[in-house]
Amino acid sequence: MYTLFLKRFFDFWASLIILICISPVLLVITIWLHFANKGAGAFFYQERPGKNAKIFKVIKFKTMTDERGPNGRLLPDIQRLTKVGRFIRSTSLDELPQLINVLKGDMSLIGPRPLTPVYLQLYNEQQARRMEVRPGITGWAQVNGRNHCKLSKKFEYDVWYVDHCSFLLDIKILWKTVLNVVKRSDVGSGNADMKEVDDLGFLPKVLEILHSQDQCKEK
Repeated sequence: MYTLFLKRFFDFWASLIILICISPVLLVITIWLHFANKGAGAFFYQERPGKNAKIFKVIKFKTMTDERGPNGRLLPDIQRLTKVGRFIRSTSLDELPQLINVLKGDMSLIGPRPLTPVYLQLYNEQQARRMEVRPGITGWAQVNGRNHCKLSKKFEYDVWYVDHCSFLLDIKILWKTVLNVVKRSDVGSGNADMKEVDDLGFLPKVLEILHSQDQCKEK
């Protein structure tokens, strides 16, 4: 009953109320980032797979500039991350625009964090089960290690959540998320974190697929 009806009802009204309450904060952050990002904009849109692998565009605050090197390629994340962006990311404020995704029904407040579509080609049958529910702004893996959680363990936590989803569990995850944000626990630094947590060897395969896609676009 909860996962079929009440969870979506709770997501919609909770996200709407939160968005209304924090709208002044969102406006201030948007203006702040507009200038800090050197004209690169305040929002970041990226395709992510949702429930049943349906692709949608996730919305986040943009914490990096679009500065490029002599070869025309974007500089490494660590070089483009601004001081303002680092603060926004460390306080998890960059996740707030995803409340719009929740309102639209693309996401849930609680659920497995959506990775980029390239990972769809790498999941085994068990790992793919994390997409049986809507992805979330926070989830069981995020309150049990967040960005420092090994990839295999993260998927294990995600599938465990799919099998044990309940109202009380969601409340527990929300509470632990608030505590983690206040403590700024396990905050990541972008794509560089994947090298530390990728115990499944996914990263080389992801880079290979992305390289092949880039070559196809150039032809």
